[in-house]
Amino acid sequence: MSGHAIDSTLSLLAHGYAWAPDLRRAHDGAPVVHTRLMGRPAVLLHGPDAVALFYDESLVQRHGAVPVSVLDTLFGRGAVHTLDGARHRGRKELLVSLLMSPEGIGGLSARVESGWREAVSDWEGRSVVLFDEVAAVLAGAVCDWVGLPVTDEAAREIAEDCVAMVEGFSTAGPRHVRARRARRRQEQGLLAAVERVRIHDPHLVSGTVVETIALHREPDGTLLDPHTAAVDILNIIRPTVAITWFVTFAAHALHRHPGQRDQLRGEDPGHARAFAHEVRRFYPFVPFIGGLAAHDITFAGEQVPAGTLLLLDVYGHHHDPALWPRPYHFSPGRFLGHDPGGVAELIPQGGGDARTGHRCPGEDVTLSLLTTLASDLARLDLVVPQQDLSIPLSRIPTRPRSGFVISVEPRSRSDHASRFQSQA
Repeated sequence: MSGHAIDSTLSLLAHGYAWAPDLRRAHDGAPVVHTRLMGRPAVLLHGPDAVALFYDESLVQRHGAVPVSVLDTLFGRGAVHTLDGARHRGRKELLVSLLMSPEGIGGLSARVESGWREAVSDWEGRSVVLFDEVAAVLAGAVCDWVGLPVTDEAAREIAEDCVAMVEGFSTAGPRHVRARRARRRQEQGLLAAVERVRIHDPHLVSGTVVETIALHREPDGTLLDPHTAAVDILNIIRPTVAITWFVTFAAHALHRHPGQRDQLRGEDPGHARAFAHEVRRFYPFVPFIGGLAAHDITFAGEQVPAGTLLLLDVYGHHHDPALWPRPYHFSPGRFLGHDPGGVAELIPQGGGDARTGHRCPGEDVTLSLLTTLASDLARLDLVVPQQDLSIPLSRIPTRPRSGFVISVEPRSRSDHASRFQSQA
């Protein structure tokens, strides 16, 4: 069947996030759809059972699944995302120890909170593009946390490069060129930092994330290749900056659903966490995730040959009415008293087990920061001027077209009651 499938590359480029749901609708909602991408056989998978299959390492492999164009922009050569088996488990254990410990999450969160307070103070009395400002705050905080503190100006430059990597990985043309240059520039800087650690530069603080990765040894006892170590460090910095998308979506949700502000200002941690979960479900972030069939497999009665490109439908999963009542209705209440802990339920950063599998180890960091910053946004005395807040699904990755412009009221003019006003 796959040999006769029509190539969907142009359709994907034209429809973006809507591509996978549209393709499934054209096949009567089937959980398996054969297609082709860039001339190679591919299968689109959908549903909880598909998530379970996709994160079974005996059935699906990552090595060879990620195009070179994505490696050279988003992930980097040798990234843990591309590994399987013992090599993946060893590198994943390293990242889990850094990103999933209470100390790691707390340390990064404290730095983000401090940077946020300083930034908000600077925003007072003027208009700013929230997306750009949040990216700079996150870049400064995560660089300090990994052990490479930078100036505010340098943080903005790093933020711009990290945003460029995310913006350009899935497209051709100028955005893709900027993404490649940005990754090359940041990898070179981090490579130099790794080499300084290894020559015991006395000016570097010991016990940092950078030092831990630079001195990490592979199962055979050898140090990580310096470039691979730089890639791993950047793959902590870049995803942290990418939380900017979720924070901007949170602002969009507060603007569209002003009733949520009072609930977030009520300091109920349960509602704040539910709000963060719903932002991650409702708004478009990852369209799908790719892997390769490790051998001939059968799923939902369909034969899938070894080596076939497997695409797990993430955006469609989060908007499937069979899985989510009223999926296109923004409703944090669906998560109140129900923290999605299933490996196949809420998958904006992958499914399966984050500690041992390919689920993002930074998911807990994302949830912590988004919960905090969404509540902070709700408490700000803001005006949202007229602007284009549409979120085009044809663009991957997408965000509000304007970047979400806000104006922060000076404290001297505020009645200290948080507002989130909108100007016509």
